[in-house]
Amino acid sequence: MSNTDIEVAHNYHEQTKHSYRSIRSDTHSLDFSNRPVPFKTYPGLKPIPLPNPWEDIEITALSAVSAVTSPTKEERIPSLNDLARLLYYSAGIIRQRNYPGGTLMFRAASCTGALYEVELYVVCGDLPELPAGIYHFSPKDFALYQLREGDYRAVVAQASGEEPHVVAAPVLVLSTGTYWRNAWKYRARTYRHFGWDNGTIVAHLLAMGSALQLPTQVVLGFVDKELNQLLDLDIQREVTLSIVSVGTTTQKASAPSTKVEVLELPTLPLSEREVDYPEMRTLHSATALLSEKEVTRWQGQTSIQPLPAPQGPVWKLDPDPERAPDSIEKVIRRRGSSRQFEQTPISLQEFSTLLYCSAQGISADFLEPAGVLLNDWYLIVNAVEDLPSGAYVLHREGWLLELLKEGDFRNEAGFLGLEQRLPADASANVFFLADLEAILKQLGNRGYRAAQLEAGILGGKLYLTAYAQRLGATGLTFYDDAVVEFFSPHAKGKSAIFLMALGHGQKGLS
Repeated sequence: MSNTDIEVAHNYHEQTKHSYRSIRSDTHSLDFSNRPVPFKTYPGLKPIPLPNPWEDIEITALSAVSAVTSPTKEERIPSLNDLARLLYYSAGIIRQRNYPGGTLMFRAASCTGALYEVELYVVCGDLPELPAGIYHFSPKDFALYQLREGDYRAVVAQASGEEPHVVAAPVLVLSTGTYWRNAWKYRARTYRHFGWDNGTIVAHLLAMGSALQLPTQVVLGFVDKELNQLLDLDIQREVTLSIVSVGTTTQKASAPSTKVEVLELPTLPLSEREVDYPEMRTLHSATALLSEKEVTRWQGQTSIQPLPAPQGPVWKLDPDPERAPDSIEKVIRRRGSSRQFEQTPISLQEFSTLLYCSAQGISADFLEPAGVLLNDWYLIVNAVEDLPSGAYVLHREGWLLELLKEGDFRNEAGFLGLEQRLPADASANVFFLADLEAILKQLGNRGYRAAQLEAGILGGKLYLTAYAQRLGATGLTFYDDAVVEFFSPHAKGKSAIFLMALGHGQKGLS
């Protein structure tokens, strides 16, 4: 099984589709007595407390989200306080709520089912107030736990095929996905959630990096085995998903003086028992890159067919990136996931700003040249002032909305969103669709990771731009083939990847 055996990704995607029939024939129920804990705990290690990042930078959320940082030759080395900000505002605990069954700790970035299956690790050289090492970030006590002492950035750089941003970075943030923590509820579909939930965290990392003037880059090209071993992962349960390089330094890391030894550090179990869904591990194994040469061949220009020129009526977006003054930190602290929307319109400028600031592009090794995206933006507009209700597609070139069909599609939006009220009541819904056939032909099975991650990042950006404007947002699942059918013939041959509902969220229900 290899990255080029793309039938594996095709089969997984088909097997994990939701349909009207599959939902009604599903007998799965949740065993709350066996719900996994949302934290990874190393009982034998001592915490290194992080400083409280309470003072805001005062960079607006809209400017931080829409910025795409560029490489620089100047030194940009994060301080310990900068690192604390990055971690807190991407995966830290921003609020708690008490329920009869216990306390829920809500994190900075959205996560499906509030199950928080994504872990963050830091690989760094010597920083002000933090020695070189490999650290696990613990949101529960807002601390780092050192797994290895010394500078291992060269190991990550080698695994990435000497990717320039990785080579030049003083800090590397590695994300991993823990199968069981999300599969408890979502079962084999969890591998899609890896992309969505890691993507929202990465969106926050990119925004905070921009606010701190630290260049950032998303990297998916790396030898999986080397990074899994470096992080001491039990790959039957947890696997490396992505790298985000942070900052720039001219002091490149040298190879560590000792080989990467197996640590087998003990961790506490997530729950009394785990249920195995081998389809996820099969797919992940098929997405793996096995050598530095394979990584180098994998990287390169993204060959994506552009959207055809508009054939129907078009509306030009009217964004105002200066309309919301709140800082990125303030917006993240109040961000939630809307549980109910008011059926009231948002203004065309609010809607335009949402799309414009979220769709500028992502700095990533699988997205070249700059600005290209794997996912296309299809929309159902229910209530936007000065915009007819109907189905649209976004043309980022020219920032135009093309009307595909006009009409009141609230009921259809609700049905497509797994028959939930949220997309029916929302002012607008963004459906991310991708040409998986073309993506897999170019990027192999790893392109499936890339498409899901990108959609999660874009969804994370929509969350932030919505809450910056005092609106609400929530990510949702969907009836796969019904979504494509609704937007066809324009979307024929594409696959549904993710759904975001946007509008006026009812107060107290986020």
